[in-house]
Amino acid sequence: MFLKLILAAVLGLGLAGPVRCAQAETTPPDVAFEVEVLRMREALSREVRQAVPRTPAADAQWIELARAETGAARARIERPQLLVVVDRNPRVQQLVVVAAAPQGEWKVVGGTRVSTGSTGRFDHYVTPRGVFPASDAILGYRAEGTLNENGIRGLGAKGMRVWDFGWQVARKGWTEVRGKPDSTPIRLMLHATDPDKLEQRIGRPASQGCIRVPSALNRFLDRHGVLDAEYERAAATDGRFRALLLPGREPSLLAGNLLVVVDSGEGPAVPASVVAKAALQ
Repeated sequence: MFLKLILAAVLGLGLAGPVRCAQAETTPPDVAFEVEVLRMREALSREVRQAVPRTPAADAQWIELARAETGAARARIERPQLLVVVDRNPRVQQLVVVAAAPQGEWKVVGGTRVSTGSTGRFDHYVTPRGVFPASDAILGYRAEGTLNENGIRGLGAKGMRVWDFGWQVARKGWTEVRGKPDSTPIRLMLHATDPDKLEQRIGRPASQGCIRVPSALNRFLDRHGVLDAEYERAAATDGRFRALLLPGREPSLLAGNLLVVVDSGEGPAVPASVVAKAALQ
Protein backbone atom coordinates (compact mmCIF):
# COMPACT_ATOMS: atom_id res chain seq x y z
CA MET A 1 0.00 0.00 0.00
CA PHE A 2 2.91 2.35 0.75
CA LEU A 3 4.23 1.93 -2.80
CA LYS A 4 0.75 2.50 -4.16
CA LEU A 5 0.47 5.81 -2.28
CA ILE A 6 3.80 6.93 -3.70
CA LEU A 7 2.80 6.05 -7.25
CA ALA A 8 -0.58 7.75 -6.88
CA ALA A 9 1.06 10.96 -5.72
CA VAL A 10 3.62 10.95 -8.52
CA LEU A 11 1.17 10.10 -11.27
CA GLY A 12 -1.33 12.65 -10.04
CA LEU A 13 -4.04 10.07 -9.48
CA GLY A 14 -6.68 10.09 -6.78
CA LEU A 15 -7.30 7.36 -4.22
CA ALA A 16 -9.77 7.79 -1.35
CA GLY A 17 -8.46 11.30 -0.66
CA PRO A 18 -5.43 13.55 -1.10
CA VAL A 19 -2.08 11.78 -0.82
CA ARG A 20 0.85 13.52 0.85
CA CYS A 21 4.11 11.64 0.93
CA ALA A 22 7.52 13.29 1.05
CA GLN A 23 9.23 10.25 -0.51
CA ALA A 24 7.04 10.56 -3.60
CA GLU A 25 8.83 13.78 -4.55
CA THR A 26 12.00 11.78 -5.21
CA THR A 27 10.31 9.35 -7.61
CA PRO A 28 10.29 10.62 -11.23
CA PRO A 29 6.89 10.32 -12.93
CA ASP A 30 8.27 8.13 -15.73
CA VAL A 31 9.66 5.69 -13.15
CA ALA A 32 6.31 5.52 -11.33
CA PHE A 33 4.56 4.91 -14.66
CA GLU A 34 6.98 2.09 -15.49
CA VAL A 35 6.53 0.49 -12.06
CA GLU A 36 2.75 0.37 -12.46
CA VAL A 37 3.07 -1.03 -15.98
CA LEU A 38 5.32 -3.81 -14.69
CA ARG A 39 2.86 -4.53 -11.88
CA MET A 40 -0.02 -4.81 -14.31
CA ARG A 41 1.99 -7.02 -16.66
CA GLU A 42 2.70 -9.40 -13.81
CA ALA A 43 -0.97 -9.43 -12.80
CA LEU A 44 -2.16 -10.12 -16.33
CA SER A 45 0.39 -12.90 -16.80
CA ARG A 46 -0.77 -14.50 -13.55
CA GLU A 47 -4.51 -14.08 -14.05
CA VAL A 48 -4.99 -14.56 -17.81
CA ARG A 49 -3.55 -17.88 -18.88
CA GLN A 50 -4.64 -17.41 -22.50
CA ALA A 51 -2.47 -14.30 -22.87
CA VAL A 52 -0.78 -13.98 -26.27
CA PRO A 53 3.05 -13.73 -26.29
CA ARG A 54 4.47 -10.22 -26.55
CA THR A 55 7.28 -9.23 -28.92
CA PRO A 56 8.94 -5.82 -29.44
CA ALA A 57 7.64 -5.67 -33.02
CA ALA A 58 4.08 -6.54 -32.02
CA ASP A 59 4.16 -4.02 -29.15
CA ALA A 60 5.34 -1.29 -31.52
CA GLN A 61 2.52 -2.03 -33.96
CA TRP A 62 -0.14 -1.99 -31.25
CA ILE A 63 1.11 1.35 -29.97
CA GLU A 64 1.24 2.81 -33.47
CA LEU A 65 -2.33 1.70 -34.17
CA ALA A 66 -3.60 3.00 -30.81
CA ARG A 67 -1.89 6.37 -31.27
CA ALA A 68 -3.30 6.75 -34.78
CA GLU A 69 -6.85 5.83 -33.76
CA THR A 70 -6.94 8.09 -30.70
CA GLY A 71 -5.41 10.89 -32.75
CA ALA A 72 -8.00 10.54 -35.51
CA ALA A 73 -10.78 10.58 -32.91
CA ARG A 74 -9.20 13.58 -31.18
CA ALA A 75 -9.27 11.64 -27.93
CA ARG A 76 -7.05 13.53 -25.49
CA ILE A 77 -4.77 11.54 -23.23
CA GLU A 78 -4.54 14.06 -20.39
CA ARG A 79 -3.01 11.76 -17.76
CA PRO A 80 -1.26 8.37 -17.68
CA GLN A 81 -3.96 5.75 -18.21
CA LEU A 82 -4.75 2.30 -19.53
CA LEU A 83 -6.45 1.85 -22.90
CA VAL A 84 -8.25 -1.32 -24.00
CA VAL A 85 -7.26 -1.73 -27.67
CA VAL A 86 -9.03 -4.26 -29.92
CA ASP A 87 -7.87 -5.19 -33.43
CA ARG A 88 -10.97 -6.22 -35.38
CA ASN A 89 -8.89 -7.47 -38.34
CA PRO A 90 -10.33 -10.95 -39.03
CA ARG A 91 -6.79 -12.32 -39.17
CA VAL A 92 -5.87 -10.87 -35.76
CA GLN A 93 -8.88 -10.78 -33.39
CA GLN A 94 -6.91 -9.74 -30.34
CA LEU A 95 -7.18 -7.27 -27.46
CA VAL A 96 -4.28 -5.67 -25.64
CA VAL A 97 -4.11 -3.30 -22.70
CA VAL A 98 -1.90 -0.32 -23.52
CA ALA A 99 -0.54 2.15 -20.96
CA ALA A 100 -0.68 5.61 -22.53
CA ALA A 101 0.76 8.91 -21.33
CA PRO A 102 0.43 12.56 -22.43
CA GLN A 103 4.16 12.71 -23.05
CA GLY A 104 6.72 9.98 -23.35
CA GLU A 105 6.65 6.37 -24.39
CA TRP A 106 3.53 4.20 -24.41
CA LYS A 107 3.76 0.63 -23.15
CA VAL A 108 1.90 -2.61 -23.89
CA VAL A 109 0.75 -4.49 -20.80
CA GLY A 110 -0.47 -7.61 -22.60
CA GLY A 111 -3.61 -9.18 -23.96
CA THR A 112 -5.39 -12.16 -25.41
CA ARG A 113 -7.66 -13.32 -28.23
CA VAL A 114 -11.19 -11.96 -28.65
CA SER A 115 -14.04 -12.21 -31.14
CA THR A 116 -15.61 -9.24 -32.89
CA GLY A 117 -18.51 -8.89 -35.33
CA SER A 118 -18.80 -11.28 -38.26
CA THR A 119 -20.04 -10.93 -41.84
CA GLY A 120 -22.20 -13.13 -44.01
CA ARG A 121 -24.89 -13.76 -41.38
CA PHE A 122 -28.16 -11.93 -40.95
CA ASP A 123 -28.32 -9.60 -37.95
CA HIS A 124 -24.52 -9.63 -37.55
CA TYR A 125 -22.57 -6.38 -37.75
CA VAL A 126 -18.95 -5.34 -38.23
CA THR A 127 -17.66 -4.05 -34.90
CA PRO A 128 -17.28 -0.27 -35.36
CA ARG A 129 -13.83 1.24 -35.44
CA GLY A 130 -12.96 4.24 -33.27
CA VAL A 131 -12.61 5.38 -29.65
CA PHE A 132 -15.47 4.69 -27.25
CA PRO A 133 -15.54 5.93 -23.63
CA ALA A 134 -17.00 3.86 -20.80
CA SER A 135 -19.02 6.72 -19.38
CA ASP A 136 -20.82 6.95 -16.06
CA ALA A 137 -23.78 8.23 -18.10
CA ILE A 138 -24.47 4.54 -18.82
CA LEU A 139 -24.70 2.03 -16.01
CA GLY A 140 -23.32 -1.33 -17.10
CA TYR A 141 -24.37 -4.58 -15.48
CA ARG A 142 -23.41 -8.16 -14.67
CA ALA A 143 -24.49 -11.28 -16.52
CA GLU A 144 -27.22 -13.34 -14.90
CA GLY A 145 -25.84 -16.56 -16.40
CA THR A 146 -29.21 -17.64 -17.74
CA LEU A 147 -29.61 -19.73 -20.91
CA ASN A 148 -31.13 -18.27 -24.07
CA GLU A 149 -33.42 -20.13 -26.48
CA ASN A 150 -30.38 -21.95 -27.91
CA GLY A 151 -29.13 -23.11 -24.52
CA ILE A 152 -26.28 -20.56 -24.55
CA ARG A 153 -25.19 -18.16 -21.82
CA GLY A 154 -24.61 -15.34 -24.25
CA LEU A 155 -22.98 -12.96 -21.76
CA GLY A 156 -21.00 -15.62 -19.91
CA ALA A 157 -21.31 -17.13 -16.47
CA LYS A 158 -23.24 -15.40 -13.72
CA GLY A 159 -21.42 -12.34 -12.41
CA MET A 160 -19.35 -11.56 -15.53
CA ARG A 161 -19.10 -7.82 -16.24
CA VAL A 162 -20.80 -6.24 -19.24
CA TRP A 163 -19.31 -2.89 -20.30
CA ASP A 164 -21.83 -0.85 -22.29
CA PHE A 165 -20.54 1.80 -24.72
CA GLY A 166 -23.94 2.94 -25.92
CA TRP A 167 -25.34 3.20 -29.44
CA GLN A 168 -22.71 3.23 -32.20
CA VAL A 169 -22.97 3.08 -35.99
CA ALA A 170 -21.87 -0.26 -37.50
CA ARG A 171 -21.90 -1.81 -40.96
CA LYS A 172 -24.39 -4.58 -41.66
CA GLY A 173 -22.32 -7.70 -42.21
CA TRP A 174 -24.86 -9.56 -44.32
CA THR A 175 -25.20 -6.80 -46.95
CA GLU A 176 -21.49 -5.99 -47.07
CA VAL A 177 -20.58 -9.41 -48.51
CA ARG A 178 -22.94 -8.76 -51.44
CA GLY A 179 -21.20 -5.51 -52.23
CA LYS A 180 -23.89 -3.33 -50.68
CA PRO A 181 -22.48 -1.91 -47.45
CA ASP A 182 -25.11 -0.42 -45.19
CA SER A 183 -24.89 0.99 -41.66
CA THR A 184 -27.17 1.12 -38.65
CA PRO A 185 -26.88 1.84 -34.90
CA ILE A 186 -26.02 -1.09 -32.65
CA ARG A 187 -25.47 -1.34 -28.91
CA LEU A 188 -21.71 -1.79 -28.54
CA MET A 189 -20.69 -3.88 -25.54
CA LEU A 190 -17.68 -5.79 -24.28
CA HIS A 191 -18.53 -9.01 -22.43
CA ALA A 192 -17.71 -12.66 -21.82
CA THR A 193 -19.45 -15.59 -23.55
CA ASP A 194 -20.59 -19.10 -22.72
CA PRO A 195 -17.55 -20.68 -20.99
CA ASP A 196 -18.53 -24.23 -21.98
CA LYS A 197 -19.83 -23.90 -25.54
CA LEU A 198 -18.41 -20.75 -27.11
CA GLU A 199 -15.33 -19.55 -25.26
CA GLN A 200 -13.08 -22.10 -26.99
CA ARG A 201 -14.07 -20.50 -30.33
CA ILE A 202 -12.82 -17.05 -29.36
CA GLY A 203 -10.19 -15.79 -31.78
CA ARG A 204 -12.26 -15.42 -34.93
CA PRO A 205 -15.13 -13.08 -35.94
CA ALA A 206 -18.29 -14.54 -34.45
CA SER A 207 -20.32 -11.94 -32.56
CA GLN A 208 -23.24 -9.80 -33.67
CA GLY A 209 -21.03 -6.73 -33.34
CA CYS A 210 -19.98 -6.71 -29.70
CA ILE A 211 -16.57 -7.76 -28.40
CA ARG A 212 -16.42 -11.18 -26.75
CA VAL A 213 -13.57 -11.78 -24.31
CA PRO A 214 -12.45 -14.86 -22.34
CA SER A 215 -13.74 -15.16 -18.78
CA ALA A 216 -10.23 -14.72 -17.37
CA LEU A 217 -9.76 -11.40 -19.17
CA ASN A 218 -13.23 -10.27 -18.11
CA ARG A 219 -12.26 -10.90 -14.48
CA PHE A 220 -8.91 -9.14 -14.96
CA LEU A 221 -10.52 -5.99 -16.38
CA ASP A 222 -13.10 -6.10 -13.60
CA ARG A 223 -10.69 -6.71 -10.71
CA HIS A 224 -8.23 -4.00 -11.78
CA GLY A 225 -10.82 -1.44 -12.91
CA VAL A 226 -9.11 -1.05 -16.28
CA LEU A 227 -12.15 0.70 -17.81
CA ASP A 228 -13.72 1.92 -14.58
CA ALA A 229 -12.12 5.31 -13.89
CA GLU A 230 -15.44 7.20 -14.24
CA TYR A 231 -17.34 4.45 -12.42
CA GLU A 232 -14.99 4.70 -9.44
CA ARG A 233 -15.61 8.44 -9.20
CA ALA A 234 -19.37 7.95 -9.52
CA ALA A 235 -19.35 5.23 -6.85
CA ALA A 236 -18.32 7.80 -4.24
CA THR A 237 -21.82 9.32 -4.34
CA ASP A 238 -23.99 6.81 -6.22
CA GLY A 239 -24.92 3.47 -4.68
CA ARG A 240 -25.74 1.95 -8.08
CA PHE A 241 -22.11 2.15 -9.13
CA ARG A 242 -20.89 0.92 -5.74
CA ALA A 243 -23.17 -2.10 -6.08
CA LEU A 244 -21.84 -2.88 -9.56
CA LEU A 245 -18.12 -2.60 -8.85
CA LEU A 246 -16.40 -5.76 -7.62
CA PRO A 247 -15.99 -6.07 -3.83
CA GLY A 248 -12.33 -6.43 -2.90
CA ARG A 249 -11.19 -5.08 -6.27
CA GLU A 250 -7.66 -3.75 -6.76
CA PRO A 251 -8.02 -0.82 -9.21
CA SER A 252 -4.90 0.05 -11.14
CA LEU A 253 -3.47 3.51 -10.55
CA LEU A 254 -3.60 3.84 -14.34
CA ALA A 255 -7.27 2.87 -14.67
CA GLY A 256 -8.92 4.62 -17.62
CA ASN A 257 -12.19 4.48 -19.54
CA LEU A 258 -11.37 4.22 -23.25
CA LEU A 259 -12.04 1.33 -25.62
CA VAL A 260 -10.07 1.76 -28.86
CA VAL A 261 -11.06 -0.40 -31.84
CA VAL A 262 -8.48 -0.53 -34.63
CA ASP A 263 -8.12 -2.51 -37.84
CA SER A 264 -4.60 -3.47 -38.87
CA GLY A 265 -5.92 -4.78 -42.19
CA GLU A 266 -7.26 -1.40 -43.30
CA GLY A 267 -5.64 1.93 -44.06
CA PRO A 268 -4.82 4.73 -41.63
CA ALA A 269 -7.40 5.84 -39.09
CA VAL A 270 -9.96 8.26 -40.51
CA PRO A 271 -10.68 11.45 -38.54
CA ALA A 272 -13.91 11.30 -36.56
CA SER A 273 -15.39 14.28 -38.43
CA VAL A 274 -15.05 12.45 -41.75
CA VAL A 275 -16.67 9.28 -40.33
CA ALA A 276 -19.60 11.28 -38.96
CA LYS A 277 -20.15 13.07 -42.29
CA ALA A 278 -20.10 9.78 -44.19
CA ALA A 279 -22.64 8.25 -41.80
CA LEU A 280 -25.04 11.16 -42.34
CA GLN A 281 -24.76 10.82 -46.11
